[in-house]
Amino acid sequence: MLVLAAPAAAASVRPGQFIHLRVPRLDSAVLRRPFSVFGASRDGVSILYKPIGRGTRAMTSLDPGDEISVIGPLGNGFPGPDDALTTVAVAGGYGVAPLLFLARESQTRGVVFLGGAAAGDVLCVDEFTELGWEVHASTEDGSMGVKGLVTSALDEWIDGLNDDAPRLEFFACGPEGMLRAVGERAIARGWRGWLSLDRRMGCGVGACLVCVQRVQSADGKVKWARVCRDGPVFEARQIVWD
Repeated sequence: MLVLAAPAAAASVRPGQFIHLRVPRLDSAVLRRPFSVFGASRDGVSILYKPIGRGTRAMTSLDPGDEISVIGPLGNGFPGPDDALTTVAVAGGYGVAPLLFLARESQTRGVVFLGGAAAGDVLCVDEFTELGWEVHASTEDGSMGVKGLVTSALDEWIDGLNDDAPRLEFFACGPEGMLRAVGERAIARGWRGWLSLDRRMGCGVGACLVCVQRVQSADGKVKWARVCRDGPVFEARQIVWD
């Protein structure tokens, strides 16, 4: 986790929004990198990241007091959960970041499904538990929770609901395949699903058109949307998958 002293960003950020960060100490990195906001306090914001590439590995060398160039908060975040519905969060790996932020800001307690390839990829179980959320973990190798994809655990839970159970509202962030699967389940049952898309971004403000996604407008026409500016959160019915 990286904590940034950015009071102006912290004052206005909403769950699901992101910051665009110029990677320090990496002169060859021309473009900024987008990171979902993990949390906000009075004085700053935090991000959750895994050192897997040149950029994120360079970030591990930062020292307290170092200065970083950041733009944000950017994009449109998640709407506030509807108190009349059961909130269901679905996270794949580090996609948990904006969902825990959402849970901390929410007045309601929901159900969260956390998935990963192995136990080390399933994050924030204790944090959700402390907030009073019902937590379901799953791993592809069976090292933690239910063995299999996170959507398999979700399907099993949905199938066990009573006929008179409240309607669900999904909030999801993670790999594209997972987002598509969650969206399909929401649409099939007439529920709402809010999906946070992950795209490569150049400018982060909608000018370069690197991160476009096909979406369906209210009049039924298909158009291109900029994930960085019009998203990254879209309702499942909006997205036209390739």
